[in-house]
Amino acid sequence: MKWTVHQLHQFHHKEIVIDEYVDVSDLKEIDKLIRDISPVHVQGRADIGSTKFTFHLQVSGTMVLPCSRTLVDVSYPFSIETTETFFMNDYDVVSTDEDTHLVKDETVDLLPIIKELILLEIPLQIFAEEETVQDGAPQSGEGWEVIKEERWEAMAEEQAKQKIDPRLAALAKFFDKDKKE
Repeated sequence: MKWTVHQLHQFHHKEIVIDEYVDVSDLKEIDKLIRDISPVHVQGRADIGSTKFTFHLQVSGTMVLPCSRTLVDVSYPFSIETTETFFMNDYDVVSTDEDTHLVKDETVDLLPIIKELILLEIPLQIFAEEETVQDGAPQSGEGWEVIKEERWEAMAEEQAKQKIDPRLAALAKFFDKDKKE
């Protein structure tokens, strides 16, 4: 995923087809949430011009992340589409929707960009399927248990109905009289 400018200029006004698997397992050291990551499949093409190189990429793979609730391993497939443009000189840079970069040291290296895109793809929360939860963290203990949001809302509603402030109990009876009439 790394080319020199000279190598790229050999394909001037031609299209380069990209179809590679890249090992990005060192991302596990950068972000400790990533427990495992498969080799990432990078597909796409590159358009080579005289002062700019545009890469249209599809990056896909699977990473293993901890469940936000139970810490069980959860496989998280990802698929990222991106267009990255490298310019030879900073005065050639044009404002576009594409991500733009300057060529450094006469080389174009896509691997750091691919790693950054994968790190940005990590969700804030991920939850395991119900079947796998049993293998993870305990769901109850002495005086506590994990409850689902729907059950929590029902319990809160029930408690609100049951608890009436004694100072307002007479007021509640007053409204009951209005309903009867």
